[in-house]
Amino acid sequence: MSGTAQIGVTGLAVMGRNLARNFARNGFAVAVHNRTTSRTEALVEEFGDEGTFVAAHTPEEFVAALERPRRLVIMVKAGDPTDAVIQEFTPLLEEGDVVIDGGNAHFEDTRRREKELRERGIHFVGVGISGGEEGALNGPSIMPGGSAESYASLGPMLERIAAQAKDGTPCTAHIGPDGAGHFVKMVHNVA
Repeated sequence: MSGTAQIGVTGLAVMGRNLARNFARNGFAVAVHNRTTSRTEALVEEFGDEGTFVAAHTPEEFVAALERPRRLVIMVKAGDPTDAVIQEFTPLLEEGDVVIDGGNAHFEDTRRREKELRERGIHFVGVGISGGEEGALNGPSIMPGGSAESYASLGPMLERIAAQAKDGTPCTAHIGPDGAGHFVKMVHNVA
């Protein structure tokens, strides 16, 4: 199981499960993890024919399943639950790994987390995922923040799973290191 998955999703409620399935349907090997292991098993059993899933029952198994640089998507409730998952996984990660928060966090939390993880050499990417559970499965609009280096690793994957405009352009764009705060400024300037 060591280093076989290109991306991992922890938090397998409807949005996390559908996002993991979207990655798998688009040809990526996906490590899947949930605190309640029955959700992990149910996803693999029910949707295993959609692509390659690597079931992980512990944080250690989950991290070990990811190829370097590790790309770990957190799909849990915003706020304290996200911080708890970050605290659980960070000691298992290495410099250059990427933690992606898809939980629609408040931009101040995103900025704080990015700063804290940057000090440890870990990239943090706050990601807005628009389109609900249907979009997560079939192609959401995706707005990732984070560093240019993290986007170089993550961007091509997001472009593949994102919704497509009529001309084939993926509905995703790197918002930049400022994450949601930068996006708010952009929207304000356009309006």
